[in-house]
Amino acid sequence: MPKSYNRDLILLAQDLRRNMTEQEKRLWYCFLRHHSLRFQRQKVIDPFIVDFYCAHAHLCIELDGDQHYTEEGLLYDAKRTRILNRYSLQVVRFSNSDVNNNFAAVCMSIDNEVKKQEHSLAENKNKQGEDKLDTGR
Repeated sequence: MPKSYNRDLILLAQDLRRNMTEQEKRLWYCFLRHHSLRFQRQKVIDPFIVDFYCAHAHLCIELDGDQHYTEEGLLYDAKRTRILNRYSLQVVRFSNSDVNNNFAAVCMSIDNEVKKQEHSLAENKNKQGEDKLDTGR
């Protein structure tokens, strides 16, 4: 399923980039901006805007404030994650508290997830190549 985006959300995404939360700013300016892989901020994907996105690793990173921990917020986030998973995207969530109080652990977790995703994608690519050999294509 190809990733698409809603052009109506682009202006909102631009506004969100200009008005990031303190936790988003910290993660962006102190870590993701300088990561060896390219991350994007406030990326529009289909009907959603994800906080951070790495195309190479098929990875979305979400920072969750208090509103995400209500019953309604949890249900919405679960539905959103299922839809993003259909695009073969992995969604990783951290609370704002994690960023504030365990920043090094958040960064390490992101690095580990990137490596895991890269490994998984490489395995899938190799498997597809083996399947083509088995079928003679």
